Amino acid sequence: MTILVTGAAGFIGSHVSHALLARGEQVVGVDNLNAYYSVQLKRDRLARLTPQPGFDFLELDISDREAFNAALQGKKITRVIHLAAQAGVRYSIEHPFAYTQANVTGHLVVLEFCRHLAGLRHLVYASSSSVYGGNEKLPFSESDPVDRPISLYAATKKADELMSHTYSHLYRMPQTGLRFFTVYGPWGRPDMALWTFTGAILAGKPIRVFNHGDMKRDFTFVDDIVAGVLACLDSPPADDAGKAPHRIYNIGNHRSEKLTHMIEVLEKALGRKAEKILEPMQPGDVAETYADISAIQRDHGFTPTTSIETGIPRFVEWYKNYHRIND
Repeated sequence: MTILVTGAAGFIGSHVSHALLARGEQVVGVDNLNAYYSVQLKRDRLARLTPQPGFDFLELDISDREAFNAALQGKKITRVIHLAAQAGVRYSIEHPFAYTQANVTGHLVVLEFCRHLAGLRHLVYASSSSVYGGNEKLPFSESDPVDRPISLYAATKKADELMSHTYSHLYRMPQTGLRFFTVYGPWGRPDMALWTFTGAILAGKPIRVFNHGDMKRDFTFVDDIVAGVLACLDSPPADDAGKAPHRIYNIGNHRSEKLTHMIEVLEKALGRKAEKILEPMQPGDVAETYADISAIQRDHGFTPTTSIETGIPRFVEWYKNYHRIND
């Protein structure tokens, strides 16, 4: 049987697809290759996937219901990993309709597609730690209130969770939503701080450090994320006692690192010091994220193993190789 991965040319989606293929799964990857960041990077990720046996790629926009359904007809899909989305908190301030189209309409298209699949076993979809908004209680727990988002991106991700719960309740669709916490690693996104800092430091340019450096993030290495996604995929929630078969989990490193410490680790990996420009907090951003991962540990055995002291040098090595940079 076949697994559908939306956002297969994306950062997490390409890594998840590799892992599925490595264990012998048949994968249909979907992505619209939009220009939010480098399309060439997305094509380069795909170039590592398309030669592999068992991988089929379709260039599709998930918000185009008719094209999506027509292209996937007859693919014998039984499990879905839905990672396609318009990402980025700051971008949502200036481009709000991109988020409602991709994250709300697109999510609904995927839900409707799954509802009509014969023999659907599980839908795993991406949510975000952004749903916690300005919550001050740390670490963030799945039981915390998430009804006061401070960015449109966060609001669309919370909307996804609500729609998924509704579909699980009405149609008994097994679903798992994963709230990702600051994922980084090789083949990452160019709009993320680690990538932009690395490029600037290597070019001898200053880096912009928001909230005057008083920021903390639960940095999670992509290999750990992939292990968690697959563990959840393999264990769909049970439909019992009338409860909707829908679960939501934090998936993070369970360590909240100071941004200044992340920069120090990056400087060491690069062998160069950063020139910092300290700036105020950006609209829609939060000062700290920190994941309580006790639920996903209990239910799926998720145990992240990669510290930033290990993960950041691995990213730097990949970055230099990808850009053909020789020290």
